Amino acid sequence: MPGPARRSPQSTERAALVGLVTGLGRRADAEQSLDELAGLAEAAGATVVARVLQERERPDASTFLGSGKVAALARLCDEAKVAVVVFDNELTPAQLRQIEAKVDRKIVDRTQLILDIFARRARTREGKWQVELAQLKYVLPRLVGAGAALSRLGGGIGTRGPGETKLETDRRRIRARIAAISRDIDGVRQRRAQLRERRHKASVPTIALVGYTNAGKTTLFNLLSGEQAQASNALFVTLDPLVRRVRLPDRRELLVSDTVGFIDRLPHQLVAAFRATLEEVAAAELLLHVIDAGAPDRDRQMAAVRKVLEEVDAGEVPVVDVFNKCDTIDEAEQRRLQQQWPAAVCLSALFGDGRDELLETIASRLALDTRPVVLHFSATREADRERIALLYRHARVRTHTTLDGRVTIEADVPRRLLDRLAPERSDRR
Repeated sequence: MPGPARRSPQSTERAALVGLVTGLGRRADAEQSLDELAGLAEAAGATVVARVLQERERPDASTFLGSGKVAALARLCDEAKVAVVVFDNELTPAQLRQIEAKVDRKIVDRTQLILDIFARRARTREGKWQVELAQLKYVLPRLVGAGAALSRLGGGIGTRGPGETKLETDRRRIRARIAAISRDIDGVRQRRAQLRERRHKASVPTIALVGYTNAGKTTLFNLLSGEQAQASNALFVTLDPLVRRVRLPDRRELLVSDTVGFIDRLPHQLVAAFRATLEEVAAAELLLHVIDAGAPDRDRQMAAVRKVLEEVDAGEVPVVDVFNKCDTIDEAEQRRLQQQWPAAVCLSALFGDGRDELLETIASRLALDTRPVVLHFSATREADRERIALLYRHARVRTHTTLDGRVTIEADVPRRLLDRLAPERSDRR
């Protein structure tokens, strides 16, 4: 069954947003979530023209909102000329079909919307594989009995990626495609693991930037690395990890990795599909949790990031909280942040304020894995000269003396480097 023609990138669809307040949930929280959903819809190319926020004890098993509210939603869509209705929850296949039949509009849930944005942002082959895998796993249980709903899936918000021809294939072919992409991504995981092993052998520590989408991770990455990676006031601009070398004030070098942004209720399909990318986070020596200091729902965003870190087995990696965009808050709020999180760093990546303090904090945290030693080298031996160069790159050198062809260096050395650097050493007391 052919889908409708694809729209041009410049066209937009008029969208209505639907949220639900259930049980003991607070209406203010639901309204904030709808605000975020509006940003997601706009990032996917829609224009929000209406909002609906329903209160019920629990979602209706058939229509999510209840038949009366769905009928009212259909009338609203007629009046506002709405083309697509976006729900701030993940709908079951049955709910999706029932609502679509009653509203007679394209229905998109929060998961599908986020997948659509990822499909828009994917640039590399790896990124496209990961998004397609997540989309196919989302679509597969929704194919059975989809009927007219499936015919709407090509060409609108929430459907970029696999394309309508793949979506109309049978379950067997979709499963085969999922298996093929999974094999390709496993190959990516193996290559990334080999790169991490080489970095470990070279004794170069890695720091990963994590945080809520649009918290300013890429701007901070550019500030630290001197790169010009694309940074934008938009959601999910960075999908493919960037890794660059940074030199600390004590002359040690490290690698900084920029990663995909997180979001509240990040679809589990995406977490699974992007595991090859997110393993970089779990393998890092230190995480910089970049937080939008001026976000009205800052605490909720912080909690969402911590939840995703747990999901990707990075919950035990040491973390430095970095409150970014501190230029958007007043001095009183900055003082309150520092009192509540005394170990955190407050900065403005956009203007460069706080960069030196952050680098000092990174150096201090990485120094927790060092050991004070005195090292002895020959000034004429080539292998020893290479060890001295390595020492200056990765350790904090305190004294360096040369006498009668013998070099003595007192330094705080990363423990992982001791065996490589110290054919002759003594512990510093």
